[in-house]
Amino acid sequence: MRKIVESVYWVGAVDWDRRLFDSLVPLPDGTTYNAYLVEGSEKTALIDAVDPDMVDTLLGHLDGVEKLDYVISQHAEQDHSGTIALVLDLYPEAKVVTNAKAKSMLMDLLLIPDDKFIVVGDGETLSLGDKTLTFILTPWVHWPETMSTYLAEDKILFSCDFFGSHIATSDLFVRDQGRVHEAAKRYFGEIMMPFRTIIAKNLEKLGPYDIRMIAPSHGQIYDSPGWIIDAYRDWVSGVAHNLVAFPFVSMHGSTRLMVDHLAAALSERDVRVELFNLAVTDIGKLAMSLVDAGTIVLGTPTVLAGPHPMAAYAAFLANALRPKAKYLSIVGSYGWGGKTVETLAGMIPNLKVEVLDPVLCKGLPTDDTYGALDRLADAIAAKHKESGFQR
Repeated sequence: MRKIVESVYWVGAVDWDRRLFDSLVPLPDGTTYNAYLVEGSEKTALIDAVDPDMVDTLLGHLDGVEKLDYVISQHAEQDHSGTIALVLDLYPEAKVVTNAKAKSMLMDLLLIPDDKFIVVGDGETLSLGDKTLTFILTPWVHWPETMSTYLAEDKILFSCDFFGSHIATSDLFVRDQGRVHEAAKRYFGEIMMPFRTIIAKNLEKLGPYDIRMIAPSHGQIYDSPGWIIDAYRDWVSGVAHNLVAFPFVSMHGSTRLMVDHLAAALSERDVRVELFNLAVTDIGKLAMSLVDAGTIVLGTPTVLAGPHPMAAYAAFLANALRPKAKYLSIVGSYGWGGKTVETLAGMIPNLKVEVLDPVLCKGLPTDDTYGALDRLADAIAAKHKESGFQR
């Protein structure tokens, strides 16, 4: 148990070893599962729990806490809720405080009985005596039932996954802003980006609250939260950057020659490029690039008349994450023919992009191929300038 302010404690767990989340999301720096204990003069509340693998750590922190009145569940996903049933076994008098959608999910996921719940609505308050909790519904950050909790007397926002980051560290508060900014951006790109228009509305919803501290459910506590709020405003905005995210794969070198030429041509035209060799890349780094990119270019050879499977996965990922990019193109080589462009174009219905003329060549690129790549670079640079992308 670690003290945040008077009568408010961190009782979560640090997972130094975890390297994959949901069997999908890379965790190069591990993660934390944050739970918080708020002791009022009359009642005591636990805000969220931890992943089931870390239950012994949570229960160790709670050792000596004689009475628990409320378990506030802000999000039904099991890394936050999975140990709630065990907490209720330890404190049978405690009630689960959550919203109606979360209640339904928790009953399905954890088999918690109906009579253990207190359902709260948006803006409703709960008194702990000398401390008051206000519940703020923040749907689709990143599930439909998510909410945040505001502790009025201490001006702390317990934000759940909102503003979260996957980092294992012994620091309770943010002390390395650069490292946390990168981790939070990765977290946003991988998890939050599909819901950025809704998240923008939830950011506005926080406006009336005087927030001196943000305590998320993953990552460190922001004791100076202004910069992460500003970062989120940028990430959810519709304004892209003067950046090309360029995932590619090459089997025999022809596509790589095209990728390198186009990347150099874009740089000469003052367009920033980030390359991602899909055979070796950290997919989280690609997600971070997609947060800002004004243009996406996919580089792929043709395999069995279609795109390389890794390029197809990159297209699937971009379609799922719904980034703010306005333009897209495809470059690559083929041996005898195929439908690479048509296949990839059919995989991105969620992207509201203008498709710029693809450049495909048969075998090794020729002078004509390089000329076409130069023209594509011209087109991308002109589009970025016309669109007023951030530099």
